[in-house]
Amino acid sequence: MAGLVTGSQHYPHVVDESHRGPPLSSKICRVCGDEIGLKEDGKVFLACLACNFPVCRPCYEYERSEGNKCCPQCNTRYKRHKGSPRVIGDDEEADDADDFEDEFPIKHNKNDEFQAKQPNHSENDGYNDQNWHKNVQSSFSVAGSVNGKDMEGEKEGGYGSVEWKERIDKWKVRQEKRGLGNKEDGSNNDQEEDDYLLAEARQPLWRKLPISSSKISPYRIVIVLRLVILAFFFRFRILTPAYDAFPLWLISVICEIWFGFSWILDQFPKWAPINRETYLDRLSMRFEREGEPNLLSPVDFFVSTVDPLKEPPIITANTVLSILAVDYPVEKVSCYVSDDGASMLLFDTLAETAEFARRWVPFCKKFSIEPRAPEFYFSQKMDYLKDKVLPSFVKERRAMKREYEEFKVRINALVAKAQKKPEEGWVMQDGTPWPGNLTRDHPGMIQVYLGSEGALDVEGKELPRLVYVSREKRPGYQHHKKAGAMNALVRVSAVLTNAPFILNLDCDHYVNNSKAVREAMCFLMDPQLGKKLCYVQFPQRFDGIDRHDRYANRNIVFFDINMRGLDGIQGPVYVGTGCVFNRQALYGYEPPVSEKRPKMTCDCWPSWCCCCCCGGSRKSKSKRKGERGLLGGLFKKKKMMGKSYVRKAPGPVFDLEEIEEGFEGYDELEKSSLMSQKNFEKRFGQSPVFIASTLKEDGGLPEGTNSTSLVKEAIHVISCGYEDKTEWGKEIGWIYGSVTEDILTGFKMHCRGWKSVYCMPHRPAFKGSAPINLSDRLHQVLRWALGSVEIFLSRHCPLWYAYGGKLKWLERLAYINTIVYPFTSIPLLAYCTIPAVCLLTGKFIIPTLTNLASVWFMALFISIIATAVLELRWSEVSIEDLWRNEQFWVIGGVSAHLFAVFQGLLKVLGGVDTNFTVTAKAAEDTEFGELYLFKWTTLLIPPTTLIILNMVGVVAGISDAINNGYGSWGPLFGKLFFAFWVIVHLYPFLKGLMGKQNRTPTIVVLWSVLLASIFSLVWVRIDPFLPKQTGPVLKQCGVDC
Repeated sequence: MAGLVTGSQHYPHVVDESHRGPPLSSKICRVCGDEIGLKEDGKVFLACLACNFPVCRPCYEYERSEGNKCCPQCNTRYKRHKGSPRVIGDDEEADDADDFEDEFPIKHNKNDEFQAKQPNHSENDGYNDQNWHKNVQSSFSVAGSVNGKDMEGEKEGGYGSVEWKERIDKWKVRQEKRGLGNKEDGSNNDQEEDDYLLAEARQPLWRKLPISSSKISPYRIVIVLRLVILAFFFRFRILTPAYDAFPLWLISVICEIWFGFSWILDQFPKWAPINRETYLDRLSMRFEREGEPNLLSPVDFFVSTVDPLKEPPIITANTVLSILAVDYPVEKVSCYVSDDGASMLLFDTLAETAEFARRWVPFCKKFSIEPRAPEFYFSQKMDYLKDKVLPSFVKERRAMKREYEEFKVRINALVAKAQKKPEEGWVMQDGTPWPGNLTRDHPGMIQVYLGSEGALDVEGKELPRLVYVSREKRPGYQHHKKAGAMNALVRVSAVLTNAPFILNLDCDHYVNNSKAVREAMCFLMDPQLGKKLCYVQFPQRFDGIDRHDRYANRNIVFFDINMRGLDGIQGPVYVGTGCVFNRQALYGYEPPVSEKRPKMTCDCWPSWCCCCCCGGSRKSKSKRKGERGLLGGLFKKKKMMGKSYVRKAPGPVFDLEEIEEGFEGYDELEKSSLMSQKNFEKRFGQSPVFIASTLKEDGGLPEGTNSTSLVKEAIHVISCGYEDKTEWGKEIGWIYGSVTEDILTGFKMHCRGWKSVYCMPHRPAFKGSAPINLSDRLHQVLRWALGSVEIFLSRHCPLWYAYGGKLKWLERLAYINTIVYPFTSIPLLAYCTIPAVCLLTGKFIIPTLTNLASVWFMALFISIIATAVLELRWSEVSIEDLWRNEQFWVIGGVSAHLFAVFQGLLKVLGGVDTNFTVTAKAAEDTEFGELYLFKWTTLLIPPTTLIILNMVGVVAGISDAINNGYGSWGPLFGKLFFAFWVIVHLYPFLKGLMGKQNRTPTIVVLWSVLLASIFSLVWVRIDPFLPKQTGPVLKQCGVDC
């Protein structure tokens, strides 16, 4: 372990005493991480003779006997080596090795093949392998995909002891049939079982599951056909203007072209959707071996809250309890709660929560209950006795429920007390004034509730660490809202625990699946993929939403379609919660770069041609390798946005002064590749302890530190002036500049070349609450759209930021779509107004259709329907969810998105910050009572106007057709179709105005219908758009001439 020695306040001295000796020179297996052994002739074992992909002998044997018998890199079938048992298909190959004495081995010990090797730093890998622990090298596996080729294997869920035994027996039977079994000694059965379990642990921790070609191929074909049809449709629309309604035609064509552009941005990132599955049993076999230390990586949980009166403390307490009871080693879990409002209510709530956790956590783990948030566990409507076999469960559950109800009463008492603040301010239990009485002017506060010595549960077992954090706030400082609070938690956690991974949750999102962290670790602890991952994103799922999901609160289309499509490109976007981060990615480092495999050469070209073409590159490569040798393999150059940064390689960390002194003999180029202490402080801030923590890729605290000094340092890193003149919020941590800091943070990571993964376990990992009434939902969408507009008007706009970087083109299209979608509100509002104008004026945006034009119209509608149907087919999303999403796209587009565009322009360009007030009315005290809560807000005006306008247009159009006779009904149908399209899409909004389902319309709706009828009759009578006659009035005389 590395010990921390502080020499001065400017230079941290970090010395590693555990790594000594020269690195080994042999190759490392890219499947399991073991050292590749030598053959009998002393040469390195080569499993694949086609591409020389480094694989050890045990992995080669296992792949031939149990796998697909092919190389994971080039998919070439493995040829049989001397001493290897024959498998099906070997007879078809020309095998020159006459080793019949080894074809049916009778008895040999496999320990030599499976024994753990010493770790080494090899340059034969595509990148330096990160050593999770020196004892785990023998149990690493290859990722689910190698160089774009999927690893195959059977899905294995959680197996019971009986199923596991049967599986082992079947494997033994197959071995005996091949002549490989050993029946002489019963003790060897245990050895075989251990060997099989070890071989099973070597398998991938996850697998990529591409969508079936029978589902995805027709989907892609229809997308291409729709694109072609769209081009011909636009050609027809542009070349055939409606001269009698030219302004309406021009506006409609502009709107349609923008809709087509938006469709391309939304559609093509969904070109290659994938699914992933994880193997939790293999994770346990690899990192949680019986009798050995637990090797799972520690995780720091972040929970953020601002105002406990708006975010109920009981909800935050449930989130914290679900984290403390997660199915993960307790010594590797730490929970940090950020209180950005410096509320004594939350402080006291966490104290009560810590006390209740001493009984709740052992109850959860004893009976394996789900979910582990007590409010939602006790309120779920299901048979809680299912799968429970312990007789004491019912008695203990009743006692725990009673204790939780008493806990809720205590929390309610705290909330009631906090409603009225005393004139002298809040006073703590020991009589001292609460430091956060002034919410905008208070010192930093840290309180550790659990995790220290003596904080045990009722059974005497250790509990995870629980830490309360409230960063310092002073007038005149910019605090950057949630993003600033999250960056403060990053620094505090780095000083106190420094786990390599961070999981952030909103205060209203609890852990619904206690194995969620293990699901993420299957990706992050993978020896190949894990080093390139910046985060693992889980989908958001919600409680308390009505069955019909009137306002698309669940966002099923986004989380189950769009995000899975992005997972097949470079990874999903960060959505603000339910995400497990790689701490090194948050520090602004770039991922390790894989060296490309050398191209294969042939003898068909002269040697001088190869020298001319390849000699220079080989020479430069050998030169670069020599330069790395000068550095001793201790550091890796990190380039980020034109700058060079150095990130510690796995192994020793040295004092920064010693590094600079040790390179005095080298040229200036080598010196410039090292970060000086000044650059460290300019980048990370003036905290030697924090800077030292950034150099530890595997996390952990240096030896010799004490909790008192660490807490003092933690107070220092959350001071309001710590981030001044640093890169926090610019290149490090959560990025500032938008209220949707999540999109910006993930975008910066993807621009540096990091990848992300979308994990969708069968049981939702996290669940939260969402606003279900219309006004709150629109304000939520307004905030998201405003953040997108801010990003669009900033230097981080995906339209022009980081070109020439490592962001893939389809991923860039997805990010462009996330920041331009609010601007669709302008053409959408115009397009929804056109049907009413056409009905009132008698004009139409489309001239008389020819047969060919009718074909293009029909083909366009059919392609739109076919795309939706095939999308539902591969995604398994219901048609109701897709329809609700389409409806709210229109509702949000003509209200919240429209206001966000103008608000964003005023805020960014004019510096005017506008807010929209929400006026609440009483809600009914029934199930989903909040759904029928009516809150008047300015956002309701545009959609209300559109509904009334289109209803007036429909009545006016029908009245006009009745007056003018049969001949006017034909042109009317096209106008009515578009008007009804608008009304049907705004129907959920109309129901929100009406109130409860199936209730008589309110007086507002009645007045709207009455005014629409009167206005339409007057309109038909006046006919303001008809040309006035200037000559004599000619009327039929009635005489038959």
